[in-house]
Amino acid sequence: MLKKVCILLWLVFGALAWISCGGSDSDKAAKTKVGLAVDEAGIQDQTFNEVAWTGVQNAVSRLGVSGTYLVAGQPADYANEIETFIKKGTDLIITVGFNMGDATAVEAGIHPENKFAIVDQAYDPPLKNVLGLTFAADQAAFLAGYLAAGITRTGKVGTFGGMQLPSVTVFMDGFALGVKLYNQRHHTSVQTIGWDPDTQTGLFTGDFVNVEGGRVMGRKLIDLGVDIIMPVAGAVGPGAAEVALETHRVYIVGVDLDWTLVFPEYAEIVLSSVLKDIDVAVYRAIEQVTTGAFVGGTYLGTLANDGVDLAPFHQLDALVPRDLKLELDVVRAGIIAGTIKTRP
Repeated sequence: MLKKVCILLWLVFGALAWISCGGSDSDKAAKTKVGLAVDEAGIQDQTFNEVAWTGVQNAVSRLGVSGTYLVAGQPADYANEIETFIKKGTDLIITVGFNMGDATAVEAGIHPENKFAIVDQAYDPPLKNVLGLTFAADQAAFLAGYLAAGITRTGKVGTFGGMQLPSVTVFMDGFALGVKLYNQRHHTSVQTIGWDPDTQTGLFTGDFVNVEGGRVMGRKLIDLGVDIIMPVAGAVGPGAAEVALETHRVYIVGVDLDWTLVFPEYAEIVLSSVLKDIDVAVYRAIEQVTTGAFVGGTYLGTLANDGVDLAPFHQLDALVPRDLKLELDVVRAGIIAGTIKTRP
């Protein structure tokens, strides 16, 4: 009889203790609401918005959180997106892109009790309730520039951006400086057309959604003698890939995602891609919320922590000489060690 009473007391008080502690970690995760706010490019832009959403979806399947997204019709809607998530009691609001930086900072200041993360932006000084998810894309783009300089037959490689934003020009800086190092080591004179890291001037289409702008810019660079192009323009970039495939005169270096996998129709002209593991960074931010470990500040993805990388050469692997591959390994090690600068 005494044994039964003890068991009963344990069940009652044990349950009360469990409830008072807030339940199990899995229950906390199941109650966690995550909202992704993206710009007018939408959730299927085949670039960073889509990769960020993949990170949320991974958290939904692995951690048991709930995840939703909202798409802004125009920049004026950014704050409204965030406010909608706040009214829904969202535990972590993730905004995507440098253009959403101002709205995110304002809303984070108005709602200090809410947690935020933003892709491709960080604040100085840091905001206590905002985690900036940033990436040293210049490191991986440097490798792409070095690669391009070693492959080009015309002696001219090119790049262009969607808009002149830090999250865009960071790619272009790395690419141009990678070409410069190749020239120094091989006593060559490969030109980078479309971006000058010293003057911070170059070619931009003006947006991230108009594919025709990518076609126009692709043709322009081809007419200038470029035979390798790295578009840093979101959904605009595939326009340049279309032109490359039509002309069979240039190769493409993709950005954000592995373009060979995302755009298999262009696989034969995609030399490589500069990867940013946005999905991993988003997942880690969500995981921090579910475990109670979330803090504001800055996350930086690098070559050293696998936050950025250069994609495999896939179908064009035979195009890249063995010696150049070995050189890329040496350059990678130098970047990680800090002996090679990848920014102006």
